[in-house]
Amino acid sequence: MTTPLTWLYAPGDRPDVVGKALVAGADVVVVDLEDAVAPERKDYARAATAELLSEPRHPTPVHVRVNALDTPWADTDLKTLAALPGVAGLRLPKVASPRHITEAAGRTDADGSRPPLYALLESALAIEHAYAIASAHPALRGISLGEADLRADLGVRCDSGLDWPRSRVVNAARAAALAPPPQSVHPDVRDLEGLAATCAHGRALGFMGRAAIHPRQLPIIERAYLPTPEEIEKARTILRAAAVNSSAQALPDGTFIDAAVVGEATRTLALAQRD
Repeated sequence: MTTPLTWLYAPGDRPDVVGKALVAGADVVVVDLEDAVAPERKDYARAATAELLSEPRHPTPVHVRVNALDTPWADTDLKTLAALPGVAGLRLPKVASPRHITEAAGRTDADGSRPPLYALLESALAIEHAYAIASAHPALRGISLGEADLRADLGVRCDSGLDWPRSRVVNAARAAALAPPPQSVHPDVRDLEGLAATCAHGRALGFMGRAAIHPRQLPIIERAYLPTPEEIEKARTILRAAAVNSSAQALPDGTFIDAAVVGEATRTLALAQRD
């Protein structure tokens, strides 16, 4: 699979909405059993999701955000969903310590295999434990922020107040050899200009792609995270120069290139060529 840039959430108790999400053009659909589902509909949402994912193939990879591990629904969520052939990943909300990852890994390994796990860090404590969480278990394939809960926990009044936790999570992911994390959702589905601006800021911080809550957000996110024509041309120039001379050198415009710069140029062109 090419690098995912868009992760579209859909409520698990709305199979009709999930069906539309699967053909909306996202790289990954995240069926949500947690915040989007009222307590009295949790069992129905799980059953509907299990029915959907009993088949191995879907037009888009499907992840499921299960309920938090300290809730009464979590154990059944994990045991029901982990073995289903259509589950491409399980997203664990409100992870606050590495113990949450090892517990989830243990609960999803009944037959010696489990789907990849992804952790959502949504509290001050989780941010303090970011690297320990990111490196807690081989089954963990990614971490990301849940900014709504984190904002409330920190009492942050402006968006820039989250920049330090954002950078902390980006750094923890890379230090643990995980993929760069996707950004948290932009909650105003009508504010496409604000979505584009915050995507540009997230890209500058080291994020890769973003979660969405409405299909209209998908092309904005993808456009923001794909390399620009100028970036593509610069990457090609770097790789052409490196092919001629593999040692460290400076381009005519003064850009110094070495192995790290060549690696970044390679990643830029790979992303530009995604399907």
